Amino acid sequence: MSTQLTNPFNTCKRSKLFVFPQYLALFGKFCYLKSVDNRRSYSISIMVNDRLISEIIIDPHYEEKHADSITDEVILALVHKLDGKIFDPDDMDEEFQYFKTEPIELDGKNYRLVWLLKENCLFIGVVNAFRRP
Repeated sequence: MSTQLTNPFNTCKRSKLFVFPQYLALFGKFCYLKSVDNRRSYSISIMVNDRLISEIIIDPHYEEKHADSITDEVILALVHKLDGKIFDPDDMDEEFQYFKTEPIELDGKNYRLVWLLKENCLFIGVVNAFRRP
């Protein structure tokens, strides 16, 4: 008996996101394609929302306004701070749960991290990150 498996990463659709509309146009279809729009991928091993996360995909949007204070390394450290915690989504659609986590303290500075999870996927997508006063 053969079971046909579908690839969940080929089903990305444009979000109906209302909480973060300014990111929607920039982020568009967040698929598991590392080469799309210069998104960068890193391996990780953390537990978020009772889900083992093995990859972080970072959208380069933060570089437009926050490159002087944010780097991929800072984002990786911020995502590590999510480890072992449960978060309620700020918004969701058929495929994604969207989160805005703040303040996240790192080296005496506060940050906001805008990120997402996709159903049945083992990655965190980072939409944006920036310093907070």
